[in-house]
Amino acid sequence: MPPTVSIITITYNAERFLERTIQSIVAQQATDYEYLVIDGGSTDGTLAIIRRYGDHITQWISEPDKGLYDAMNKGLHRAQGRYVWFMNAGDELYDPQTLPRLLEKIRITSADVYYSDALFVRDDSGQGPVAVGLRSAITPHTLPHNLIWQDMALGMKVCHQAFVAKRTIAPDYPTDNLSADLDWEIRCLKAARLIEFLPFILCRYLLGGVSVQQHRRSLTDRFKVLADHFGLVPTAINHGRIIWRAWLFKKG
Repeated sequence: MPPTVSIITITYNAERFLERTIQSIVAQQATDYEYLVIDGGSTDGTLAIIRRYGDHITQWISEPDKGLYDAMNKGLHRAQGRYVWFMNAGDELYDPQTLPRLLEKIRITSADVYYSDALFVRDDSGQGPVAVGLRSAITPHTLPHNLIWQDMALGMKVCHQAFVAKRTIAPDYPTDNLSADLDWEIRCLKAARLIEFLPFILCRYLLGGVSVQQHRRSLTDRFKVLADHFGLVPTAINHGRIIWRAWLFKKG
């Protein structure tokens, strides 16, 4: 019988961060899941870490890819679980009861999408992650408890690592857009019949990903995604609202 949840980790030359991700999954007090690691052909110590935890990894591959979202598509295509959940190198499941609590919710409601808040962490010193705060508290993105796809008009309301979707409604990611995760969430929400907010934190999200490192292109790509879903003129107006909201948030 296929597992209920497929947890997928994308990694590339992330020996500094990968082990904490794997350990957070190994620590879960649950067995009804599979764990996939998709590596982009790392040349550092990443593969040694993957092999060290081989007994806890259902399947893994290491080969060159065309970028983050190409690797995520590889994970989607290999997943066998009813639900898919991305937890990339450096990110962590919040605590050892996170997966059991999610599985219990799935058993009761079998929603198409589950989502929650995310704890942002930073690791600038190399001494380990330090909590920064909940995403809904330290960014302008308030978190609706009755999420619909139209809530994404002003940007990504839910951290990707705090978003779990049924595999049957999960599309491929566009591989040429740094905001492909926003597009993916919107498409999942459009296809979902039942969307459920979880009253517990799903993940610890490590700040400093690809979209942060290439911020200007990420903003341009976000505009393209939102224009595809909401129209060009409404998106242009909404981007003015996004800038105004960010200014007010920073000022406050």
